[in-house]
Amino acid sequence: MTNADTKRHLETHPQPRPGSASRTTWRYAVAGLSASLVGLGLARFSYTPLIPALIAAKWFSASDVVYLGAANLAGYLAGALAARALATRIGAVRALRAMMLLATLSFLASSAPLSFIWFFAWRFLAGLTGGIIMVLAASVILPHTSAARRGIVGGVIFAGVGLGVAASGTLVPLLLQQGLQQSWYGLGVLSALLTLASWWNWPAEIKADTAPSHPAKPHRVSPAARALLVQYGLNAVALVPHMVFIVDFVARGLGQGIAAGSRYWVLYGLAAIVGPLITGHVGDRSGFGPALRAAFLIEAAAVLLPTVSTAPVSLIVSSVVVGGFTPGIVPLVLGRIHELVPHSSLQQRAIWSHATTSFALFQATAAYGFSWIYAQTGGDYLLLFGLGGGAAVLALAIDLGFALTTRKA
Repeated sequence: MTNADTKRHLETHPQPRPGSASRTTWRYAVAGLSASLVGLGLARFSYTPLIPALIAAKWFSASDVVYLGAANLAGYLAGALAARALATRIGAVRALRAMMLLATLSFLASSAPLSFIWFFAWRFLAGLTGGIIMVLAASVILPHTSAARRGIVGGVIFAGVGLGVAASGTLVPLLLQQGLQQSWYGLGVLSALLTLASWWNWPAEIKADTAPSHPAKPHRVSPAARALLVQYGLNAVALVPHMVFIVDFVARGLGQGIAAGSRYWVLYGLAAIVGPLITGHVGDRSGFGPALRAAFLIEAAAVLLPTVSTAPVSLIVSSVVVGGFTPGIVPLVLGRIHELVPHSSLQQRAIWSHATTSFALFQATAAYGFSWIYAQTGGDYLLLFGLGGGAAVLALAIDLGFALTTRKA
């Protein structure tokens, strides 16, 4: 190419301005945050503070409300299982947009309690959107992100979960002042605005893995990746005592009332906003393997803390740390998957899909199992925290055992 040709090429194909790639990356990250806020934050956590209002308004009985909550967990598991097939059929970005629209529709449809089946179906679909968004959002964005920023970008994406928890403790009570039906409308409008804001900010999908120039060999999941799937599932078990029981433990178990229990839930939610940003940054700096190991250790101590002390400072520390790790573990696991499978976005997406399924299955099982144990023991909350902490300790033991075995080999 001559100098003149080079000049013409540069004029017709301008090079990216310094910082433009960074701005694009953050634009993608904000789209991911919007998706996780809609499908994971609002669609799941906004239901919790609506439960008393649903019962008081006689929309459903107390027992029906429990089953409606379970519908969301079942939908989340179904979404995790269906995500890859849906992405293959219509494309991952198109699937993400469709799920945000479906979540918006589920809020609006829930404003009319036509029947238990109607409401159950929409709670199930709301959970389905969360499972699909959890699998696809990061796997669409992270291949466009430099390795040095994957942790913090993943943290931004899943900060939407924490924003949803925080909104459930602050925005929903404000909406309920206008009425129960108006609360569902308000959530639908917010979801629609977030969907619209993110619509054109998703990246183009990378096709390299889906259309290789030569037949691809079937991928074999490494023992390290299999161990990670089990660890991530055990982490879900560790989170259940706080996610399900912390408010009730403070309110009734310690006799401090609903207002006190709600304050710990707000702390949990605020920590969940910054948690993934901190863990993602730490993963970028120290490596995701060591960061994940430290996370299991700290999380185990925080989950077990109420069994040692129920002083306010202990409950604050426990709520904040576990709240931070609820979404904060996600960028660490994602980053670890990219470390284990560095060159195939298709396999990364497959392993992350399996990880999300493992998390959903362990979480649903633990939620029902712990509820049964709670009923059988006459409300022994401390046993539940002990079991949750034990799950985190087991996850850490698997990680350490696998690391030692690999080193000796």
